[in-house]
Amino acid sequence: MDYGAGLAPGARAPAPYAASAVPSRGRRFPEPDCPTRSPFQRDRDRILHSTAFRRLIHKTQVFVYHEGDHYRTRLTHSLEVAQIARTMSRQLRLDEDLAEALALAHDLGHPPFGHAGERALDRRMADWGGFDHNAQSLRVVTALERKYLAFDGLNLTWESLEGLAKHNGPITGDAHAPVRKVIRKIEDWQSLDPVRWASAEAQAAALADDIAYVSHDTDDGLRAGLLTLDDLAGVPIVGPIVSGLARPDRSERGARGRVTYEVTRRMITVLIQDVVQESRRRLAALGPRTPSDIRAADAAVVAFSPGMVRDLAALKDVLMHRVYRSRRVMDVMDEAEAVVARLFDRYVADPAALPEAWRAAEEGLDARMRARLIADFVAGMTDRYALAEHERLFDGTPELR
Repeated sequence: MDYGAGLAPGARAPAPYAASAVPSRGRRFPEPDCPTRSPFQRDRDRILHSTAFRRLIHKTQVFVYHEGDHYRTRLTHSLEVAQIARTMSRQLRLDEDLAEALALAHDLGHPPFGHAGERALDRRMADWGGFDHNAQSLRVVTALERKYLAFDGLNLTWESLEGLAKHNGPITGDAHAPVRKVIRKIEDWQSLDPVRWASAEAQAAALADDIAYVSHDTDDGLRAGLLTLDDLAGVPIVGPIVSGLARPDRSERGARGRVTYEVTRRMITVLIQDVVQESRRRLAALGPRTPSDIRAADAAVVAFSPGMVRDLAALKDVLMHRVYRSRRVMDVMDEAEAVVARLFDRYVADPAALPEAWRAAEEGLDARMRARLIADFVAGMTDRYALAEHERLFDGTPELR
């Protein structure tokens, strides 16, 4: 089926190295083609309509949802990643729909309270394989979403599963052990070629994640008062932007917000431009003729320039010390981590505290499988549901402020 006939006026057809240049490798459970959507458009739509995606609206990015309506959540973060991934994919003549699908799905496995919740579950699951949000995202789309009559999960294409599995690059080394465990069942169907690079679309989605979070976390840090423009004056990437801005009169209504937004929007432009230029250079040097040439390359073909890699590291270091490890954020996240740990411990000690459907599912399981099921339940919680469960099961619940 030809899905390229509906290109918008002025749009260029995907390059021969785009994932859609060859037929998809299919779905684990065969399904008829959709008459109105390409396989990757269908994947994107399934992700958008998933329960796990809707829950992201009340899952922490940096600031807990009730700290302010304008801070990012996992949902708004994912939407920003998707927009950036589409922009870069269009410039590089990749399949925008696959890049968007991967961007929207990359955080589906995040537990409540962001990395604090992930730390709590990883520690509690230490004897049973640990917990990793990238591996959990794969579990969500291959098993935990249960709405279709014919299969568990979303039955995404091979290309989408590959992109999610390789969000951090080829699956090698101990750091990727949790992902390797999840893909074993997929490998029974078809190998994801774990030691090779993912598609260029997956690489674009991964870099879009970096671009989105460094820019919007800078924005949120400024809004929260954890950073000032003067703090950023000497920081790579953002410093030259701050120095070149004409700042409006402080008495003008909304002046601070206007300047903050101008900084972050220019950051995004600078970062995208760097990726596009560096990636075009790498693609020209490689000369890929098919998507397989991208996967077989010795290095990523969608990438930041070496200078930008160094500058990003310096910016991330500032964010780490001034925002993520600030006393304000750490105090809240320490309490949030304790909430998640206590919930897990309570369900392990007292399975009767689980909702009826989960309680029925844990009956007869060994200790490892019971712990994994409880981790799945807790990981699926939103921040507010976790706090409500904690209030139901314990005498006191922190306000997380």
